[in-house]
Amino acid sequence: MKKNEPIEKVLSRDVVTVHTGQNVSDVRKILSKNGFHHVPVVSGKKLLGLISAADILGISVEGVGSDARSMDGYIDHQFSIEGLMKTDLRTLPVKSTIADAADVLADGSIHAVPVVDASDELVGLVTSTDLIRFLRDLF
Repeated sequence: MKKNEPIEKVLSRDVVTVHTGQNVSDVRKILSKNGFHHVPVVSGKKLLGLISAADILGISVEGVGSDARSMDGYIDHQFSIEGLMKTDLRTLPVKSTIADAADVLADGSIHAVPVVDASDELVGLVTSTDLIRFLRDLF
């Protein structure tokens, strides 16, 4: 059955990541430039958290100029990656199945699940979009 296939079939391995020493504007630029919705935060390869586009959109920038440079300066001064990232993550081990990923993402409260090895090092990311593409290819 297709749903019991390894998560490797839908896993995105070449994930762009950030670390806590970077500026929040770096995350904003990554999301904007690449059309991503999630950026994992790592220390080396160890997963620390996840920042979503919704986290960035939730930043209030009232009274700040509308150009990107003014906004970036403001958010870098007022916010940190550590302060914005979600750390209570639901992760999956690398030996998981596509059905496991679907179970985690099915309730709709999250749209990306990091896949980690036994040392909690980031192996990749599975998103709702990855599962929809997999389903599309079945038909």
